[in-house]
Amino acid sequence: MAWFRAGSNVAKLAVRRTLSQTGSYITRTRLAPTHNRYFHTTVARSKAQSAPIPRPVPLSRLTDSFLDGTSSVYLEELQRAWEQDPNSVDESWDNFFRNFVGQATTSPGISGQTIQESMRLLLLVRAYQVYGHMKAKIDPLGLEERRIPDDLDPALYGFSEADLDREFFIGVWRMSGFLSENRPVQTLRAILTRLEQAYCGNIGYEYMHIADREKCNWLRDKIETPSPTQYSRDRREVILDRLIWSTQFENFLAAKWTAAKRFGLEGCETLIPGMKEMFDRSADLGVESIVIGMSHRGRLNVLGNVVRKPLRQIFSEFSGGTKPVDEVGLYTGTGDVKYHLGTSLIGQQGGKRIHLSLVANPSHLEAVDPVVIGKTRAKQYYSNDVERTKNMGVLIHGDGSFAGQGVVYETLHLSALPNYTTGGTIHIVVNNQVAFTTDPRSGRSSQYCTDVAKALSAPIFHVNGDDVEAVVHACELAAEWRQTFHSDVVVDIVCYRRFGHNEIDEPSFTQPKMYKVIRNHPSSLEIYQKKLLESGQVTKEDIDQISNKVTSILNEEFLASKDYVPQRRDWLSAYWAGFKSPEQLSRIRNTGVKPEILKNVGKAITTLPESFKPHRAVKRIFEDRAKMIETGEGIDWAVAEALAFATLLVEGNHVRLSGQDVERGTFSHRHAVLHDQETGKIYCPLDHVMINQDEEMFTVSNSSLSEFGVLGFELGYSMENPNSLVLWEAQFGDFANGAQVMFDQFLSSGEAKWLRQTGLVVLLPHGYDGQGPEHSSARLERFLQMSDDNPYVIPEMDATLRKQIQECNWQVVNVTTPANYFHVLRRQLHREFRKPLIVMAPKNLLRHKDCKSHLSEFDDVEGHPGFDKQGTRFKRLIKDQNDHSDLEEGIRRLILCSGKLYYELDEGRKKTEGKDIAICRVEQLCPFPYDLIQRELKRYPRRANEHGCIQLYCPRLGTAMSTLGRGTVDDIKYVGRAPSAATATGFYQVHTKEQNEIVQKAMQPHPISL
Repeated sequence: MAWFRAGSNVAKLAVRRTLSQTGSYITRTRLAPTHNRYFHTTVARSKAQSAPIPRPVPLSRLTDSFLDGTSSVYLEELQRAWEQDPNSVDESWDNFFRNFVGQATTSPGISGQTIQESMRLLLLVRAYQVYGHMKAKIDPLGLEERRIPDDLDPALYGFSEADLDREFFIGVWRMSGFLSENRPVQTLRAILTRLEQAYCGNIGYEYMHIADREKCNWLRDKIETPSPTQYSRDRREVILDRLIWSTQFENFLAAKWTAAKRFGLEGCETLIPGMKEMFDRSADLGVESIVIGMSHRGRLNVLGNVVRKPLRQIFSEFSGGTKPVDEVGLYTGTGDVKYHLGTSLIGQQGGKRIHLSLVANPSHLEAVDPVVIGKTRAKQYYSNDVERTKNMGVLIHGDGSFAGQGVVYETLHLSALPNYTTGGTIHIVVNNQVAFTTDPRSGRSSQYCTDVAKALSAPIFHVNGDDVEAVVHACELAAEWRQTFHSDVVVDIVCYRRFGHNEIDEPSFTQPKMYKVIRNHPSSLEIYQKKLLESGQVTKEDIDQISNKVTSILNEEFLASKDYVPQRRDWLSAYWAGFKSPEQLSRIRNTGVKPEILKNVGKAITTLPESFKPHRAVKRIFEDRAKMIETGEGIDWAVAEALAFATLLVEGNHVRLSGQDVERGTFSHRHAVLHDQETGKIYCPLDHVMINQDEEMFTVSNSSLSEFGVLGFELGYSMENPNSLVLWEAQFGDFANGAQVMFDQFLSSGEAKWLRQTGLVVLLPHGYDGQGPEHSSARLERFLQMSDDNPYVIPEMDATLRKQIQECNWQVVNVTTPANYFHVLRRQLHREFRKPLIVMAPKNLLRHKDCKSHLSEFDDVEGHPGFDKQGTRFKRLIKDQNDHSDLEEGIRRLILCSGKLYYELDEGRKKTEGKDIAICRVEQLCPFPYDLIQRELKRYPRRANEHGCIQLYCPRLGTAMSTLGRGTVDDIKYVGRAPSAATATGFYQVHTKEQNEIVQKAMQPHPISL
């Protein structure tokens, strides 16, 4: 026959490569024109391209498992070796040969079968398991040109049509599916038929890249069932109902708002029944909470039909929406487009109570991925979900973004890390087969958009989006996998966009062939209705009844939307109840701690077990720290931080710090985790602040080398519960620009857009000390530019009425003392609202001889150095330390500075004996401390028109001055570096010269000129 190569025999038809290698034959893109569907034609490559002929395998390799056998020569050698000595081969081969011999004597039908034939049949089965997805019918449009590997051609293994009805022994293995014990003998036709059904139907399974036999066997049991999955009439009615809801929701929006962008789900309506069935199955398996993240396509449908956001609210948003007006102090923010918004619901899935939440997301595709994972991990902590089976994350991706966005891999890479794992995430790809206007061949280098997930050994189920039952089956299987193996899994729904990127886009400009097919392509609902009607399980009247019910509800909700007014603050949920919005006045709390508590926790964090053997340098550090606590003198930055963490822990708060190298600290200052130099065991002093302390109550963890993904994770973690101090530290401050999307789209604007508060702390090591452009500036100016602090209006600054910090989008500080750092961290939790905190963390101040605090600055005792009129708290501005009176006539120059520069200026002042110069430290740069700046301006009335300041804050300082009648912004003099494209020089000598010039200019006796 034409489809068989000439000269076929056992030797020539040996499998020409290992199953892990790519094909050595070019395969036609469609089956050969023959009446038999199992055999197809291959065209041999030239000799230069062909694979090498297998060589005989040395006897030294005969201990290999049968899974590695790939050539007939190898098999013949194995058989001969086994016949001479059964113990000379692997146990699996011995088991096979024994069973084969026994079966051949009892089954006349296979008496003529050779062991080599049986082995080649096993390899054919394996080929379907490995390559079957490449022959699966997963493209609903039939446009994809897919090469069918010649590995799936039975002729390659020496079989012909004459063999189809022969019975073959395929063994008794410690395997599942076709290689399981209960089906040792089958006809070739039966085997091929079921292989085609299982692996080449409307679902293509990729799992043979998983190097775990238990997991592969589990999947084979699910896939290689004796017969294809069939749903009952009741299940099909439920699936139909959900598909009708999904389809008619989009049709209704299209009819009512024809010109509106909604990024509808047309072409992938099966996503909704797939998700709902997935959630039903998850609930059956013990899941109680699901956190969902997705981009804009299909978001409104998911909100309405899965998360059950009120339809009238969605329709109201299409009509422009209405700000809620019936609650005093109700913060509404700036809002966002409807297809970015999130919501949450406690409802029923499969008769079980389950909490669903869809996290708000910007247009930056995939940016929400790590946020969802972090929020899920936090839910697991607060619900004591140690096994990670009650709380689950689900991410819905686009095909272009899943393959193209780096944050996808950063998020996947967190999945098995001890302090980041969530017990597996289910990934659903809405595979439009086009990204906006970009074809897959221009958007990725791999065959599938999901290939990145293979790095995790995650199973991938490619499913035809037109087949709703296949989508449902794949989604249910994904839920079962996640709950069984607690690892990631991917469902790739191959579908299409019926319209363009949005509903007013014209896709035929760039994909004319595809959209010519789409215009005439039936919807998934039409396909499913036809299937059910042909089966006789559902009548036309049944379909019309469901359809009419859905239409009626949609119309009722549309009428109700015209009068819809939101009644509650959506962000106040669960743990957030009672927290204040930016429009509600919150009182300022003190952050000092009782001295006895400071002493107790100080002892706990500086004491090591007697049996523990730390590095000798670390031992000295902890001995010095113990003396600091005992004497109260010389408290440095690391001890202040540890005291802040420890005192928050004893107050019942959760503390979590992560980032690159945070356990030791980039600059070897923190030493939060110690390593025994003899045993390698670790010890974390902050885990032992209290008796029987929960091991995760304080978490410090080195992260993967990721900024975008890890910062997003910690942001999501911080959003779950306000009673936690969550910190992310960059290795160096400017490395944070690797996570700029998180700062721009979430951290700086999330509360205004989505009414979601977070108290996340970001530590960015910052300071000019000659380390070059990439290790100096944390780009402070960027964070100040992103602040919404009005530079021309002074807000209410009375301490009893001040809402300035609540109304600002975030706080930016550049702290100069360990005590002030202690208080700014504690302030994050000792207030009735939450706000992000950006800290310009020090580098050389970590060990600076003058950057020390006394323990009395941390306590709440009246009369101690840190105690002022209101008590002990964070100082937004630190006045000159020369005990100046409220009115100082003898000061000729007031210098306002920030950060480590203060210590250099103070040293310069001492050298020049500049007693007529006052230096004030602006510790909080955003929101601007107008009241304290004006206090200092009043203190120094003489020649107060000469200042050194941060250039970005000239408008704010000018506003403070003009309000007092003390000049304008033109009277401010800037002392600092000249404009530069690079943040710092790379030459240490130049750096030293620049730094000296700044100090000298600030101290010069004559007026400063620009």
